[in-house]
Amino acid sequence: MRRRTLLATSLLAPAAGAQAPAFGKSKLKITSVRLVQTKPKRPVPSYAPAPGSWSTQNVEVANPMSIYPQYKAARSLFFPDPGKLPGFTVEIGTDKGVKGYGSGGTAGGVVVEGHLAKLLMGEDPFDIERLWDICWRSTMHYGRMGVTMNAISGVDLALWDLIGNALGEPVWKLLGGRTKERIPAYCTGNDIEQHVEFGFRKLKLAMPHGPADGREGMRKNAALVDRARKALGPDGEIMLDCWMAWTERYTIEMAEMLAPYRLYWIEEALPPHDYKGFGRLRKAVNSTRIVTGEHEYGRYGFRALLENEAAEIWQPDVHWCGGLTEMRKIAALAAAYDIPVIPHGGGTSQDGLHFIMATPNSPWAEMFMPPPGGPAEVYRRFEEDYKITRGPDGIYTEPAASPGFGWEFEPAG
Repeated sequence: MRRRTLLATSLLAPAAGAQAPAFGKSKLKITSVRLVQTKPKRPVPSYAPAPGSWSTQNVEVANPMSIYPQYKAARSLFFPDPGKLPGFTVEIGTDKGVKGYGSGGTAGGVVVEGHLAKLLMGEDPFDIERLWDICWRSTMHYGRMGVTMNAISGVDLALWDLIGNALGEPVWKLLGGRTKERIPAYCTGNDIEQHVEFGFRKLKLAMPHGPADGREGMRKNAALVDRARKALGPDGEIMLDCWMAWTERYTIEMAEMLAPYRLYWIEEALPPHDYKGFGRLRKAVNSTRIVTGEHEYGRYGFRALLENEAAEIWQPDVHWCGGLTEMRKIAALAAAYDIPVIPHGGGTSQDGLHFIMATPNSPWAEMFMPPPGGPAEVYRRFEEDYKITRGPDGIYTEPAASPGFGWEFEPAG
């Protein structure tokens, strides 16, 4: 069936019990592109985390700046000041009143407003491959990674949301439907006991120390892993997030030290562009998987990972890698080589969950729990909003069944 025929029939013949969108056979035309602030439809109470929880500690996670003591404690010390180069949400509107919303990474909003908006005006939002290619080619001379891909990601996600809203279908159905009944989830963070008590059987720990901390730092890293293994028991999975902070030699030595704990993976141990270094690590480390991809951009970056045999699992972020359109290409490339794709932050936002649900080689979702110390409503809402269930793999989640991505926010003004 032709795409325009699909649009017309979908608009005129909705599912049983649904109200027909009143757009007739007219195709949609983009008439507005604007950045918006959003507010949750159902806000949860704010609170100060309990003393001693991960977010109150002096060392958040080892990072590329850890070699400089004044920046080691938290990434916020060297990140842009709040509001200076923020992530963004873009609203794309049409002549029929249908809208879509998408979020992109750091500083991307400037590119959306200053460049991409004019290329989208008057276009049919259903021409999503064409619009992605226009955004990509038009920014190629000054970007290809980082900020420009952050911008393209937000635009692309807004278009997918818009299409789902126009057709009255969740995005995961547009991508091909369910590939799993529910999605096993792992939890990132060092509030280990809270996560295990909640029911997680897969934990990713933020490694607090790197090469600058010497042998003492290595022992502290090992103590954190030991604590997690004791809390999980012998069968739970433990992963390490190293956030671009380690070196090849340090990673090899940490892998040897931690081999008795049966790690599932070591993530992003090296700078993201060090493809050959990751390839050497995969050959040198046999006790666990070497994985990366959070800070990789587009199909060409992941092709470089493939060519260097650099990662056993790929971890693109849908808000940074080029959006859902590009992440589908990345996943298809990975599938040809039996490489799982487990998106960075994939369970923290509806767009990532829709991708995982519709992608056979995307087996897990990453989640973050609200920190300890909050009122009961915070954790009850966490379970409701992410459709949490429990089973043999611990915690499971799934995407919304409402049209588009099913966002639970609205423009703030």
